[in-house]
Amino acid sequence: MGDELEAVLGKKIILRLVLPATTFIFLDSIDRANVGFAALQMNADLAFSSTQFGFGAGVLFIGYVSAKLPSVMWLRRIGIRRWLAMITFFWGISASSMAFIHTAFVFYVLRFSVGIAAAGLVAGLMIYLSSWTTEKYRALILAVPIATVAVSLVVAAPLSGWLLEMANPLRWEGWRWMFLMEGTPALLLAAFALAYFPDAPDRAKWLTEDERHFLRSHARPPAGPNRDELGAGRWAALGDPVTWFCALIWFCLLAGNYGLSIWLPQIVHGLSGFGPTATGIIVALPWIGNATGLIFNAHHSDRHQERFLHMAVPAFVAAGALLVAYANGPSVIALAALTLAGTALGAAIAPFWAIPTRFLSPDKLSLGVVTIHIFGGLGGFVISTSIGALRDWTGSFGPPIGFLAGLLVTGSILCLLGRRIQRLQPDLRTSG
Repeated sequence: MGDELEAVLGKKIILRLVLPATTFIFLDSIDRANVGFAALQMNADLAFSSTQFGFGAGVLFIGYVSAKLPSVMWLRRIGIRRWLAMITFFWGISASSMAFIHTAFVFYVLRFSVGIAAAGLVAGLMIYLSSWTTEKYRALILAVPIATVAVSLVVAAPLSGWLLEMANPLRWEGWRWMFLMEGTPALLLAAFALAYFPDAPDRAKWLTEDERHFLRSHARPPAGPNRDELGAGRWAALGDPVTWFCALIWFCLLAGNYGLSIWLPQIVHGLSGFGPTATGIIVALPWIGNATGLIFNAHHSDRHQERFLHMAVPAFVAAGALLVAYANGPSVIALAALTLAGTALGAAIAPFWAIPTRFLSPDKLSLGVVTIHIFGGLGGFVISTSIGALRDWTGSFGPPIGFLAGLLVTGSILCLLGRRIQRLQPDLRTSG
């Protein structure tokens, strides 16, 4: 009876909460990554160097890092409905205002503002969905929002390329029109958030009493850190080695995804010489693979209840595929290797969030999740700025790709080490 109830409840939560939540992550991902397509025109129009572009693309993650914890604490204070509506509204304003930049400084300020506005979005939604999720379906349910990032890039790649080249009614440069069209839908989602999401399972009218009781008994964590949790033992998660071990793995695994999402349009354009629309179609291929690899590996990881090896192997494959793509230059082999790299990168991150939710104790979990997200955000800044600087310094994408591959190999080694530690000490969780 319990297994049957859990299965029905899992499907209901995916339809009622996970899929609507992914709409927000979908648009947020587009507004973070579309700058990579804007660069095909914007850099020349505004005379931006690769270093300036890389810093501007990456400074968004500094906004993410600085505002993430306050944003998630704010979620606990006011509830998901008002929190999600407010941050979505301000993120929409910031993202659509990118259409009006004229200098590098304004570019930096607005990218930082987009980061501030949506800083807690993914972390907050992951914590929120975790409070509705049981261990049996955790990797799959938490992988769906992550897979949304890849799906959004599948859609955004050809869409952004088309918007760059279309004859828009304002007769703007294509990149300005693209920012406006892709930024304003967030304003509509703000109203939807306020009307739709229940703050907690007890307030969901579409759950039966048995389902509410099952969630109270089997799902965790709480909605996020509050002032009491940040009291006497408040920084307990920061003193737990599990937090930092997970943060290092997440930093390395996200490196490849951030590098591709920001720089892949320029890499593909350089390899193929195609225009924005054709480039967008080609760029979509690695992200189709990314979403496929993520969902498949999450399901496989849940079925076998193994996490670390399911991250280590695809991370290593992704590193090798990136190096093969660069070594083969402009060719079909290079584009195929980039698609393989995208698939492996998605597979590598699929099981990740089942690890901290299993090995961090409940009193440490909320702040631990936020800390891991912050560390991942720092990875976005490091990767974007490093690739830009290395590109200007060497005039080649070779050293940047080597840097990405090195981080992915490091992440793979850390995952193998984690697997070894788990086998020696199966229960890593501490209660205090």
